[in-house]
Amino acid sequence: PTEGRLVAPFDGTVETAFPTGHAFGVRHDDGAEMLLHVGVDTVSLAGKHFTTKVEQGQRVNAGDTLVEFNIPEIESAGYSLATPIIVTNGDEFPTITNHASGDVVAGDKLFAINN
Repeated sequence: PTEGRLVAPFDGTVETAFPTGHAFGVRHDDGAEMLLHVGVDTVSLAGKHFTTKVEQGQRVNAGDTLVEFNIPEIESAGYSLATPIIVTNGDEFPTITNHASGDVVAGDKLFAINN
């Protein structure tokens, strides 16, 4: 990320909001579930430098802020901010087509999931 916030990639429901603010599970209305994880091993920060903006069970719209975080502080603590976005129930969807390449910004289509 180049900006200290993670946004909902689509309209859906926050199924999991880690208390540390570093990761979220969001379920799309069609049933696709995604894990959005800010950084690598950032759970070790125990919530420091993260401000969660949603809670488990909350309905979100594409672009809603899930969490804000302090990029310089996280990097100074030695953590990578590589942010994986993973379809966690991909076995239920036979076709996942990648649309992203290179840098992406909020609102870019990352991939398509088809039943």
